[in-house]
Amino acid sequence: MDDATLRSLEAALAATPDNVELRAVVVDALLERDEIERAAEAAAETPLSAGEAARTAAARALRAADRCEEALALATGDQPATLLERAHLLERLDRRQEGLDAYRRAVARNAALEDPDLRQRLGATIHAFPGRDGTAGAERPALRVLSNDDTTDSEMSRLLAPEREQVKFSDVGGLDEVKRQIRKRIILPFQKPSLFERFKKRIGGGILLYGPPGCGKTLLARATAGEVDARFFDVAISDVLDMYIGESEQKLHALFEKARAETPSVLFFDEIEALGGKRQYTREATSSKLVSQFLAEMDGFAQNNTGVLVLGATNVPWAVDAAFRRPGRFDRLMFVPPPDRAARRAILELHLTDRPTEETLDVAKLEKLTSGFSGADLADLVETAADEAIEESLERGEERPIASEHLLRALREVRPTTAEWLTTARNYARYANEGGQYDDVLDFLKRHAR
Repeated sequence: MDDATLRSLEAALAATPDNVELRAVVVDALLERDEIERAAEAAAETPLSAGEAARTAAARALRAADRCEEALALATGDQPATLLERAHLLERLDRRQEGLDAYRRAVARNAALEDPDLRQRLGATIHAFPGRDGTAGAERPALRVLSNDDTTDSEMSRLLAPEREQVKFSDVGGLDEVKRQIRKRIILPFQKPSLFERFKKRIGGGILLYGPPGCGKTLLARATAGEVDARFFDVAISDVLDMYIGESEQKLHALFEKARAETPSVLFFDEIEALGGKRQYTREATSSKLVSQFLAEMDGFAQNNTGVLVLGATNVPWAVDAAFRRPGRFDRLMFVPPPDRAARRAILELHLTDRPTEETLDVAKLEKLTSGFSGADLADLVETAADEAIEESLERGEERPIASEHLLRALREVRPTTAEWLTTARNYARYANEGGQYDDVLDFLKRHAR
């Protein structure tokens, strides 16, 4: 809202101070302009006899100004928006149980209002553990872990305490269409579980990412976990495979049990064909048993994987057992293609960030010349150019920033690595495309055919 319109509304409100609808409009306009104090002053004049919507708007402005007691007196009623605002206020006033009750009532009436962050704050409990010297928090209690004898301490620590550093979609260059699909099919069910339960939509499930090496499948999996604020379990092949009969199946079961106990959680299996390869091609019965165990964990009779998302990544989807692609297991296949032109620019700029570069660096020219490059190829290109700049700096005795000429020289050395994969994938997409599972590959090849 522009200044002139706002001044007119404020003048009209000064002339008719009892007009509660107009007051609500002015309060909302001031909040949009981030004029918190002025919005709170206008909201404070809202009478208790005003309509519920007007009182809720006023309470929102007062909460923004940290005048929560005044706001709570106005936030009364049974409308979902009012109950949600009341939950926010009660959380601020450290009356969490009352706030949790209001939040539950709001979501029960309108599941689209679900707010996982608010729900977590309302349900949080603060624990203080006395230490040896009697002060709170001086020493944490010991954690007892049962494991088989051949499990190393470092392996168990990594599995039970996965690294907490989160990756977001903003850290992934390009792949906008894949991100959009992931937001729609994965992130929203985690953020609005009540709404999806109303429509009998399952939360969790399995998604198989496939595409050429180095195009960001692993990074996408980590970013997905970061977007849903879930525990991320990066399962290495060595975490599962064991030389003793039956141990691999037990380890796999233990990993799924851990994920089920800490929902929402994401189990990520990279190079999944090593654990779920086609059984007709395995020479050992133990490999077939591991595949069967994997299938049972994903969709077994006695398992409840609600809140557990299983992500798999592979460069050879045609080598994965067909039973995994049955609905209810890896029922969604997502093709992660080589980056397009805009994505290549984003990836190059991401890798050039915080490096010394010349002001006239022509990234636009480079994005045209790197068609078919994967994200890993582009990273290698920047690394090679940095080596060129370092070598020149040593020769001249002064720091030389990365210039366009360094990148162009590096381009003569670095070659795209996706061509071989795309050739193989094209043959499978043309002659073994049962059920249209590789239609995305065909569409990509048609769009980018030379």
